[in-house]
Amino acid sequence: MVKMTTAHFIPPQIQDNPTGWGPNEIPDQFKDMPYQPFSKDVRLGKVSDWTGSTYQDKRYLGKYNSAFGGGSQYAYYHEEDESTFQLVDTSRVQKPVYQRRGRLFQQNRQRRDRERRQQQTQASMQVLTKTQKNRERDRQRILKKWQKQFGKQMQENRSKMPIRNRDASVQIKDDWVVVEEMDFPRLTKLNLPDIKDGEDMVTCGAMEFYDKSYDRVTTKNPKRLRRINRIFHKVTTTDDPIIRRLAKDQGNVFATDAILATMMCCPRSSYSWDVVVQRVGNKLFFDKRDDSDFDLLTVSETATEPPQEDGSNHINSPRSLALEATFINHNFSQQVLRMKEEKHDFEENNPFAQSGEESEVASVGYRYRKWDLGNDVVLIARTEHDAVTSGPNNETHFMNIKALNEWDSR
Repeated sequence: MVKMTTAHFIPPQIQDNPTGWGPNEIPDQFKDMPYQPFSKDVRLGKVSDWTGSTYQDKRYLGKYNSAFGGGSQYAYYHEEDESTFQLVDTSRVQKPVYQRRGRLFQQNRQRRDRERRQQQTQASMQVLTKTQKNRERDRQRILKKWQKQFGKQMQENRSKMPIRNRDASVQIKDDWVVVEEMDFPRLTKLNLPDIKDGEDMVTCGAMEFYDKSYDRVTTKNPKRLRRINRIFHKVTTTDDPIIRRLAKDQGNVFATDAILATMMCCPRSSYSWDVVVQRVGNKLFFDKRDDSDFDLLTVSETATEPPQEDGSNHINSPRSLALEATFINHNFSQQVLRMKEEKHDFEENNPFAQSGEESEVASVGYRYRKWDLGNDVVLIARTEHDAVTSGPNNETHFMNIKALNEWDSR
């Protein structure tokens, strides 16, 4: 008789948990092993990375982090503290300078892009007229020109030229007595309210009419400057025969328009100059020195980078540029006239023209005008005009013609 063996069933040990669901004991092989949630698609990252905080794109900051996040199983707790208490650092982390600058630059760029998109959206929704389109086109052209010029200046990054202390035009002697000093801030605040228009006392000379075809001269339609051989008289105040005649019974202060303009602009002057004041009885005469450069027109005198003294013979020295500008103004003021045609004659002839002069006298008109400045001060000044022109109703207008000379040392 054969003994048959049957399957023996060993029932597993069942853990009874009357107060909850699930087992209440941990298997021996899993005891004292920390557990942390994980995901099967977690990327393998770097062991350590000290440059991760410098990334500008935040999308890649958490590239190698766990999908569930790190748990608190590996956190350090002080033995004397409770298990629910953690030390938190509340001090503000100081970011590197380059990181703050980069973030600020990125914010400014995003703001400019957003504003540009808004402007483009608004412009696309607005219907502009032909005049508005032309204005917008001109505005864009000027804006591009400014941006190009500013960018060129930033790229060159040239330092400013040093300020040169120029010598005084008059050497002050030790034995001179100071009567009064007037500084520039006081002069800029001076004004003479309620001054009436000047009154013509004497008019002299003859002027030609302006050629209006020069109004159409542009960079695309230029005209070359020609040499005009004419004589220009620059006579000081006391040598003027008309002023001598008026000084007998008219006014008590006498000057020319060039001298008055120079004194009024003295707060902005950079070059040294002086005038001679002569007192004859109770009358004052403002004169210029015979051997001075008073009548020369300066170039870029108040510019940020004025011409430098590289020798009197240098082509871009202040004196050479002043001679060039004066020559240009003399020829330009005569070239734009309708020469050899009808002239506008004043009451008297040119007081400085002489019969023995070989060249022709330039087109110029002198108006000796009087102003009552108050406080018993009556000013008589010789003013000049270069030409005349006709208005819409054939009225006569006097003109002063000037040319602005520019230079570029680069």
